[in-house]
Amino acid sequence: MTTYEINLSMDELKKRTHKDYLVTKKFLKADAPEYLALAEGDKAALKHLVKAAVILEKINMQIDCKHNLPFKEFLEKEISKGNEQAKLTKILFDAQKGVNAIDTMSNPIRLAKGIDEKLGKGVYPEDLSKEEFHNVLIRMLKESKIEEVKEILTQRSIVVRAAEDLAGIDYIDYFSEDFAKMADELEIASRLSTNEDFNVYLILQAKALRKADPMLDAYADKKWAELQDTPLEFTITRENYEDEMTGTIVENEELSELLKEHGISPIPKDFLGARVGIVNKKGTEALMEIKKYLPTLADNMPFNNEYKQTISSDADTQQTMVDVDMVFAGGDVGAYRGGITLAENLPNSDKLSLTIGGGRRNVYHRQIRFISDIEKLKERLDAILDKEQQKYYLDEADHWFTIGHENAHSLGPKEGSEKLGKYRNIIEENKADMASLAFVDLLTKLGMYTHEQRFQIIVTFITDNFLKSKPTLSQAHRVRTVMQNKYMHELGAYELTPDGKIHVNIDRVVPAARQMLEEIVRIQIDGDFNKAEKYVNDNFVWTPEMETIAQKLQKVSKTLNGRIENELAEKLLQN
Repeated sequence: MTTYEINLSMDELKKRTHKDYLVTKKFLKADAPEYLALAEGDKAALKHLVKAAVILEKINMQIDCKHNLPFKEFLEKEISKGNEQAKLTKILFDAQKGVNAIDTMSNPIRLAKGIDEKLGKGVYPEDLSKEEFHNVLIRMLKESKIEEVKEILTQRSIVVRAAEDLAGIDYIDYFSEDFAKMADELEIASRLSTNEDFNVYLILQAKALRKADPMLDAYADKKWAELQDTPLEFTITRENYEDEMTGTIVENEELSELLKEHGISPIPKDFLGARVGIVNKKGTEALMEIKKYLPTLADNMPFNNEYKQTISSDADTQQTMVDVDMVFAGGDVGAYRGGITLAENLPNSDKLSLTIGGGRRNVYHRQIRFISDIEKLKERLDAILDKEQQKYYLDEADHWFTIGHENAHSLGPKEGSEKLGKYRNIIEENKADMASLAFVDLLTKLGMYTHEQRFQIIVTFITDNFLKSKPTLSQAHRVRTVMQNKYMHELGAYELTPDGKIHVNIDRVVPAARQMLEEIVRIQIDGDFNKAEKYVNDNFVWTPEMETIAQKLQKVSKTLNGRIENELAEKLLQN
């Protein structure tokens, strides 16, 4: 067994695991009414879906960092010896699902001494530098090893050393034993679940876990994206926000030209997550209200005649949506690293299912968005928001905004984003935010929102967009909020009162969002890395206004880390 040295002191661990510093998101309890109301077959199926998700979490830990599983084993051994430092470290490890993460202040958390986060996480050799990576690919291309380079640069491969070369191994083959166990659990669940459509999906997904064939994933994704009226939710999420190594390729002109010459698009590696839940019918019905407006929104996207998008006004809207009571979130989707995922719009535009007629699906996480402490919320608003405008703040308005954000991922350009390299995700998340905000007035006019809800969405968005500290450039979801705050302030969408509180100039927000949206979409259409880099650098500026609010937020909230409590899932695993 590998031996490690725990990095955080006892004092630091006691602080970070204290309830004041460690926020807890509680998923369904063992006696939850949502669970008790399920048919017996669905209850039985749920257990096997959770088992499958736990296996996928083990796989993703290895994709995330090669030291995750050995360090977990080390901690468990130390805990058995009565090591209190290991016990507290394990709480943080389980919360962030790995050795390395960031906290809510954007500070790096390293649980093991000497184990730093790598550009290529666990999908590239640990000792591979950016320079060597580029040089090896250039040499291999010049030696006509074209197919080998293609395998290295797919989103599905684990990259290993092969003498002086590199080689890509499809992750289904690399983790074949565990994926086969996952497939077994899904097949059992498909024989127990009461919903025929859901069972067809589980069988397709199980097949995709047994054979390294991207088309099998495409068939499973296509079916998953059609699911609307099912009691249960099971998703394998595949998103590529974590891989920073592949995104560096566009910075090397010689390598980029060689790849272009051979028709190879370098797509960042997928990191895997698993979501298990129970579909909430009432919440889902509320989500579906926006669906009829999506073609109109597509028609109102900037420069919409210059690209093809998933949603169009002359075809059926291929977009399903469900609100889900959460049972388990494993791997990438369940890692609490500075924050945790509220909702997802999948499959992403790089996925094969979209090329065979598949649509997209939005899944919203009910328990993650719930406000656990109303008093804390009031304290925060008193500290940062103009008292006159606090009446417009509504936590549910954040959910309405998120619905717009997730649907906006289906709007705009679908292709070419890989040319933006490490800025692609920042730009895309920025687009989704600004589209959601830019369409508030149109949706109010169409009857989706009332005038009061319009005020609530706008004020709540601006208020929630302020952070406790400046993020790092690798935090796409947070970098875009800094960019938006700077942009909005320059256009007069908000200002600070003499006592340092936010005052939103409500009628200026939507026009500012529309202007920023146009600039973002233009960058996506042009696919110019240098333009994207300049745009991010010009707007990713931590202003005095942001620092003023950050200082107030730090006084109100001590939270540094977060975790998930899975009571129902744990009970199911014990049976």
